[in-house]
Amino acid sequence: VQLVESGGGLVQPGGSLRLFCAASGFSFRTHDMKWVRQAPGKGLEWVSFIDYTGYGRIYYADSVKGRFTISRDNANNTLYLQMNGLLPEDSAMYYCALGGDPSAPTYNYRGQGTQVTVSS
Repeated sequence: VQLVESGGGLVQPGGSLRLFCAASGFSFRTHDMKWVRQAPGKGLEWVSFIDYTGYGRIYYADSVKGRFTISRDNANNTLYLQMNGLLPEDSAMYYCALGGDPSAPTYNYRGQGTQVTVSS
């Protein structure tokens, strides 16, 4: 299993970023996926979940609901996280992950992460 995140960066409050997760080494189209994040000095936080179909079960943490959108392209083995209305408290390392409880920061596999920094 290989998960490679990209798309992070420095953005001003209120700005947008789109994160990407390229998946390989397993059958992406038959596995549910999630995003989790970890801010410096804090624990791992679950962000969002999407089922293997991409249009069935989709869940968001209350802290990002209405601002973030998770999606996937099963033809290209890619998971996305569109982040709008970014806040300083969204600053964290973001990881795509496979396995674990759908709405918890648990997983069987995780990528190396991509850093998101929201600051003016």
